[in-house]
Amino acid sequence: MPEGVPSLPVTWRPRSTTIIAYGLAAVMVVGAIVLAVGLPEQFKLADRLGMVGFGLLVAFVLHLLGRLRVRADERGITVVNPLRVHHFEWAEVLDVTMVEGDPWPKLDLANGLSLGAMGIQSTERERSRRAVAQLTALIRERGEAPDHL
Repeated sequence: MPEGVPSLPVTWRPRSTTIIAYGLAAVMVVGAIVLAVGLPEQFKLADRLGMVGFGLLVAFVLHLLGRLRVRADERGITVVNPLRVHHFEWAEVLDVTMVEGDPWPKLDLANGLSLGAMGIQSTERERSRRAVAQLTALIRERGEAPDHL
């Protein structure tokens, strides 16, 4: 196995984003429940349920941010972004790029489009550089087009 190519399957996910998202989601749900229980008597059951429902809604949105990841396996690359899950076979992904200042890398696709891979966050500097290098090595190894650089 060439240097820098991880064994499959491998999953990259942002550590700090996940911790912050799920931590805040727990705080929101617990806080909404405590607030609903502690409301004065003039607030009815519907008000209390609405308060808990709002906390759950915020927790769901935070879950969408906490589930970010990029997974590579024998079949290809799966990118889990907040609203969509994308799966690409190895031949569909030409390259991965992350220039200085980008929040996450972009996958360059064979159809001419690019897709942000939010599961690798540039705020985690060394981890993101290592993840991009590993993903690039996997694309070079498993993609159909030979590397002529």
